[in-house]
Amino acid sequence: MASQHVQLRLESPDGSVAREYRVSDGKVETRRQEAEARYGPEGSWHRLTPQQLSDHVKHSTVVSHWLQRRLGWRRLLRMCVAQSPDWTPTHNSAPEDHAEMRTT
Repeated sequence: MASQHVQLRLESPDGSVAREYRVSDGKVETRRQEAEARYGPEGSWHRLTPQQLSDHVKHSTVVSHWLQRRLGWRRLLRMCVAQSPDWTPTHNSAPEDHAEMRTT
């Protein structure tokens, strides 16, 4: 099955700047786009750190709600407390984690 990049795009009220988020290869990435660059080549994506993910969850942001829906709360929690910056999903996760991922 081909990997799909489902993205969340948040735009400023005046439409001049947008921030995009995606889950790619088990990592949450973000990039910022200016309005005039919207149709140009892709900007570079930057991986969010466990601390940045934790801040989104702590403040109950739109991003954290989107990630909970896409990944399930258990997987998101594991990403928030990951010690290694190269977090990758494990194949030994509990069955209920897989059920959450299928429903999104």
